[in-house]
Amino acid sequence: MQKLKTMLVLLLTLGLAVLLSTAALADDATSGTCGDNVTWSLEDGVLTISGTGAMEDYLRTGAPWFSLSESFTSVVIADGVTSVGADAFYLCTGLTDVEIGNSVTSIGSEAFYLCTGLTDIAIPDSVTEIGTSAFQSCTGLTGIALPDSVTSIGQYIFSGCTNLANVELSDSITSVSWYAFQNCSSLTSITIPDSVTSIGRSAFRNCSSLSSITIPNS
Repeated sequence: MQKLKTMLVLLLTLGLAVLLSTAALADDATSGTCGDNVTWSLEDGVLTISGTGAMEDYLRTGAPWFSLSESFTSVVIADGVTSVGADAFYLCTGLTDVEIGNSVTSIGSEAFYLCTGLTDIAIPDSVTEIGTSAFQSCTGLTGIALPDSVTSIGQYIFSGCTNLANVELSDSITSVSWYAFQNCSSLTSITIPDSVTSIGRSAFRNCSSLSSITIPNS
C-alpha cells in the first residue's frame, strides 16, 4: 500500500511539473495566431502582425502578446491584415511606434487604450471605422490627422489624450460623438469642417487650453 501511495505521489508530481513547464513555454511564446489567417511574431523589439483577413478581438489584457508588452516598442501591421482587433494593444505602455498597412479598414474599440508611450500614428486612407475609445488616454500622442475615409469620430476616441495639441479633421467627417476629445488639455484650437452636422455631449469637456473653435453653419 505504501509503495502504491508513493507511486501516486510521484505521478502527480510529474504531472504537475509537465503542466507548469507547458504553461511556462506558453508564456514565453514569441509567435502564434491572432485570427483565422493572421499570425503574430515578436523579434528584436518589433511585433509583426501578418497574414490575410481580420485580427481577433480581445478583452482588455487578453491579447496573446500582452505578457510580452514590455519586450516591444514597435508594431507593424502588414498589408493583407484588414483590421486591428478590439483591445489588441491595450495597456502596451512601452509602445512608441505603429505602422498600419493599407489593407486595414477598421480599428477596434480600445485598440490602443492606455498606450501612454505612443507619440505619433499614421492612419491610412483605407481605414473607414475607428471604434470607441480606440486611442483613449494615449497621453504621449501629440497630433492626429484623420483621413477622408473616416466619416465619424466615435465616443471617447481621444478622451484623456492630455498632450494632443494638433488635430486635423477631414471634410468627410459628419459627426463628433460624445466625449470624443474630453480632457484633451493641450488642445488650443480646432476647426470643425463644414461636413459635420452633429457634435455630441461633452465632446470637448475639460479642454482647458481650448481658446479657438470654428463651428460651421451645418
